[in-house]
Amino acid sequence: MRSCPPPFALSAGSASGLHHAALVIATLLLCACTTPPAPPPAPPPVRVAVPPAPPPQGLLARDERLALYAPRAGDTYASIAAGVLGNEARAWEITELNGPNGPLPGIPLVLPIEPVNPGGVRLDRFQTVPILCYHRVGPGSSRMTVSSARFAQQLEWLAGNGYTVVEMRRLAGFLEGRQALPPRSVVISFDDGYESVYRHAFPLLKKHRMPATLFLYTDFVGTGGNALSWPQVQEMRDSGLVDVQAHSKTHANLIERLGDESEALYRRRLDTEVRTPRDVILRRLPAHEVLDYAYPYGDANEQVLEAMARHRYRLAVTVNPGGNPFYAQPLMLRRTMILGSHDLEDFKARLVVSRPIGTP
Repeated sequence: MRSCPPPFALSAGSASGLHHAALVIATLLLCACTTPPAPPPAPPPVRVAVPPAPPPQGLLARDERLALYAPRAGDTYASIAAGVLGNEARAWEITELNGPNGPLPGIPLVLPIEPVNPGGVRLDRFQTVPILCYHRVGPGSSRMTVSSARFAQQLEWLAGNGYTVVEMRRLAGFLEGRQALPPRSVVISFDDGYESVYRHAFPLLKKHRMPATLFLYTDFVGTGGNALSWPQVQEMRDSGLVDVQAHSKTHANLIERLGDESEALYRRRLDTEVRTPRDVILRRLPAHEVLDYAYPYGDANEQVLEAMARHRYRLAVTVNPGGNPFYAQPLMLRRTMILGSHDLEDFKARLVVSRPIGTP
C-alpha cells in the first residue's frame, strides 16, 4: 500500500499562496487514492424452490389422521407400513383397521397416519402392559433363578401366541397418549446385573429378536464373581436389544433410614442413589440415555419420588404385580416378578394385557 508523500517544505517567499494551496490539494488527493473503494453490496441469495416429495405410489387420499391406499402387487402390511407410515413396526395398526387377511387386490386400505387408539380402550376392555421382572437365568436353586429351559419356553410362548415384546421406552409414549402399542404388548426386564443374564438370557433374546431392559445397581457391576463386567454390558447394549437403565448405586432400600439419619442426610443419600447410577452408566456407555429407574425392593415414598422428579427420570418401576394401563403413574409402574418356581401356566397367568371396563 502506498503512503502519503511527506509534507512540502515551503518558505514564505518561495511560492505564492495559490501555488501553496495547489500543493496542499494535490497532497490530499494522493492520500485519498490509497483508500480502496468500498465493495459493492453482495447480491441477495437466490432461493431455489424445492418441490415437495411426491406421495407414495398407491396413496389415494389422506388427511392429518387417516389415509386411503390402493394396494399394489407384492404389498404386505409390513411393506406398506414402512413405505407410507415410515415404520414397519406399525403394521399391526393396519391389521387392526383392515383385518388380518392382508392386502386384497382392488380393495383400498385405511392407514392410520396418527395412532387411532393410543390408550388401547375398547368397548368392554382397556389395554394394560405387563412388565416382567427377572433376576438370574441359568442353573441354580435360588427362587430368583429361572432355568434356561424355562426361560426359553416362556419366550417361545410369547412368540407363538400373538404377544409383542416392546422396549421399555415405548411405554412413555403410551402413557402420554401419543403412541399406540400392540394389543398384547409385554416388557421384559432384568434387575441387578448378574452375569447369567449375558451367558444364558442374552442368546435367547437374540434368537427371538426380543428387546429387554437391564436395570443395574452400579456398585455391583465389574466386581467379578457372578456380576456382569462392563464389556459384557456394552456388548448387550450395542446389540440394539438390551437397554441399560438405573437400579440405584448400592441397592439399599430407599425408604429405610440409616440409624439416627437426619432428614437432610437422608435426602442427600437419596440424591446419591438416584444420580450416581446414571452418571456411572453414561461414563461407561457414552451416547446412552438413562431415563428409567427400578426401585430396590420395589419401594418408594414421597421423598424418593421427589428425588426422581428432581433428577428428571421418565419411568420408574416397583414390584407390585399387574399390568399398566394408559393412566398409570409413570414413576410407580407395576412390575411382575417371574420366579424359578413358576411353570408355564403360572407364567401365562401373569401376562395381564387387558382388564374389563368397570374393574376397580
